[in-house]
Amino acid sequence: MLYSLWYDSPLGRLLLASKENRLAGLWMEGQKYFGGSFTEEMTEKPDLPLFSAARTWLDDYFSGKKPDIFALPLFLEGSEFRKDVWGILCRIPYGNVASYGEIARIMAERMKRKSMSSQAVGGAVGHNPISIIIPCHRVVGTKGSLTGYAGGIDKKIKLLEHEGVDVSNLAKQIEEHDNKQIN
Repeated sequence: MLYSLWYDSPLGRLLLASKENRLAGLWMEGQKYFGGSFTEEMTEKPDLPLFSAARTWLDDYFSGKKPDIFALPLFLEGSEFRKDVWGILCRIPYGNVASYGEIARIMAERMKRKSMSSQAVGGAVGHNPISIIIPCHRVVGTKGSLTGYAGGIDKKIKLLEHEGVDVSNLAKQIEEHDNKQIN
């Protein structure tokens, strides 16, 4: 069974999803890939203990604290490649960013390959089902370009600024251009 809860955040409404008593999704209302790959109907159930813990995590995060990503039990559906990429995202510290290329190099090394496509990594990052908590907003393009955030570049900037990243050093791309790259 898939349960849901709406959470009002400084970025707008967030939809949280629970499966098997673990957090399975967190999406910004209207974001690309909203609802992820789940085909089953979600039943609103705000009184789940998991949702109480997730609300506390988000309250802490938005109040400026740095809650532990691994404090919540996560239910991740996806290929092993995607799960490995999401695991790397979880290790990008607050206030830092990593590039798609850096993550691709880590994945190539893990897979014992000479190289890995940054686009493949971008696909995995873009399909992250638990945004904010699994910090896909901390991933930037080549030369620090702010590109490819399913929730929108403006929300990516707000999240990075909230975490103390100096976004003035990051190159903001025209969102229309970014959308063409993603599609």
